[in-house]
Amino acid sequence: MAKPEPQPTELKKPVNRREFLTFAWLVSLGFLSVNVAGMTYLFSMPRFKEGEFGGVVTVGKVSEVPGVDAGPGNFPKVKFWLSNTEDGAFALYKVCTHLGCLFNWKDQEFKFVCPCHGSQFQKNGDYIQGPAPRSLDRFVMQAVDPATGDVLAQTPDDGGPMPLPDNPEAIIQVNTGSRITGKAHG
Repeated sequence: MAKPEPQPTELKKPVNRREFLTFAWLVSLGFLSVNVAGMTYLFSMPRFKEGEFGGVVTVGKVSEVPGVDAGPGNFPKVKFWLSNTEDGAFALYKVCTHLGCLFNWKDQEFKFVCPCHGSQFQKNGDYIQGPAPRSLDRFVMQAVDPATGDVLAQTPDDGGPMPLPDNPEAIIQVNTGSRITGKAHG
């Protein structure tokens, strides 16, 4: 058998301007798609860690909760006040329900007062007076037995007070990602 003769190699045509721009456009579209997909993935991942606003915050032990006659405990990093009343404890969101200002506790008046427009609230977060349309928002709380991990007490679904358990070593946790809207007044 005879060997086939080698064919002469064809010369490749140079890439013209239109083909180059089409290739460059497709490559840049591919990079854009990969970047958007990556950003979408990162955006969908939860960013809240324990101890940060939006997650579960460990406040401390039941024995460390401020007394009924004392002012509420301030937790500025995670934006809530821990208020203890005769009925039980509340974790009150620090943002006024009127226009979103950060309200303060006034020891002399024994109530919360918003510095922006003067809305006033009781120690349990109930509306007293001012332009605010409702009582203060509350976060869900729970008291956990450190030895067993059992939940000893929890905020009721209506946002009422959480009764403090008799165990002084129980751990108080506040879920700043679970907010209960305050009741409208009048």
